[in-house]
Amino acid sequence: MLAGGDAFTGAAVLCTGGAVRGGAGMVRFASVAHPVELVRQRWPEAVTTVLEPGTPGDKALEQIGRVQAWVVGPGLGTGTAAESLVAAVLATELPVLVDADGLTVLARRRALLRRPAPTVLTPHAGELARLLGAERDAVEARRLEHARRAADELGATVLLKGSTTLVAEQDRPVRVNPTGTPRLATAGTGDVLSGLIGALLAGRGDAALDAAAGGAYLHGLAGRLASAGTDGREAPISPQDVVDALPAAFRTLS
Repeated sequence: MLAGGDAFTGAAVLCTGGAVRGGAGMVRFASVAHPVELVRQRWPEAVTTVLEPGTPGDKALEQIGRVQAWVVGPGLGTGTAAESLVAAVLATELPVLVDADGLTVLARRRALLRRPAPTVLTPHAGELARLLGAERDAVEARRLEHARRAADELGATVLLKGSTTLVAEQDRPVRVNPTGTPRLATAGTGDVLSGLIGALLAGRGDAALDAAAGGAYLHGLAGRLASAGTDGREAPISPQDVVDALPAAFRTLS
């Protein structure tokens, strides 16, 4: 995981939590000192690396060590240092999930997506609009069309977040996630989803389409379980509630 920064520390903790509870055998997390310290406190099982501010992407990857998949972007920032990290990760031959600030970088440098390895993008409508040079309202009005277009143009597996999550991949039927709840619109739940899908890409060896669709299913189910009351009504939840409900979501699978 390459996530978080001095300005956005919560993304680091939540993304790591999604990966830890997502079944990864080992989670490596790297960032500048403050988010690393917070991750160590909340998830001591994660293997952490402190990166000096402005560390070039290739040097950062050398410090982190061996992994099976990368998650990059949540809370990372969008400046030169973040761009270097995103570029270095996408230059590898490993599966990569790009979210949040990483998508903003890609909107400027779409050529980074020309790679042979699987790439999963997890935008909301605004982020997808920037990637495609489209209007957000147009994406919202024709979500299926734009998800398919993005998968074709970008050569990636595209998970379009929203009231109904869509997962598109070139020359494959679009998958529509049947789980979820409006409570998952809470800021930070997307960071949990990124970590969860990253774990499925790495620890379970799933194909990109299956990892993205499976992650969306489990994430939505965890949101439902976290918000459900004994009277059958839903209550507000936090992103950490979703992390904590992931084991119960996994237990429902046959």
